[in-house]
Amino acid sequence: MRRLLFAAPFLLALCALTAGQARAAGDFRLTSPQISDGAFLGQEQVFNGFGCTGKNVSPALNWSNPPKGAKSFALTVYDPDAPTGSGWWHWVVFDIPAASRSLPLQAAAAGRLPRGTVESLTDFGAPGYGGACPPPGDKPHRYIFTLYALATPRLDMDATAMPAQVGFALHALELEGKVLGKATLTARYGR
Repeated sequence: MRRLLFAAPFLLALCALTAGQARAAGDFRLTSPQISDGAFLGQEQVFNGFGCTGKNVSPALNWSNPPKGAKSFALTVYDPDAPTGSGWWHWVVFDIPAASRSLPLQAAAAGRLPRGTVESLTDFGAPGYGGACPPPGDKPHRYIFTLYALATPRLDMDATAMPAQVGFALHALELEGKVLGKATLTARYGR
């Protein structure tokens, strides 16, 4: 009982600190002129291949109110509904400079990303944006755009990194407290 009474003030302080961080991180927002949260993707963001006939254009993304102390950002676009047993990585971008607050439309095209930014491999087998292309007849898939605010300037990986490796590194940073905040935008698509 004494241990519990001794630990109670510490636990209350930790809860208050965590709630404050959650509130601060809650202001961190990711938006797009092409995508509304919860809405369906347009043909511009759909893959061109595997039976899909989209334009495969990465959407413009804007973010605001990043957590203080962010030294870089990382972006992943992930489909947890892909029938692979492990989902599907559609876009993996990291080492986005801390001063950045947006990626332009078709940023995945050569030369349109901020200097120093790295695009690594996707599950399509190449770097760059790979649009939505779920199997015909599947319920609409979710495409989760997640922007990570990181307390480190670099991930120490290059464009040959597998998407799961980058995901693992981001998860490890989160466990170390080096993910200062995450902002998400979820779109859907089915055919």
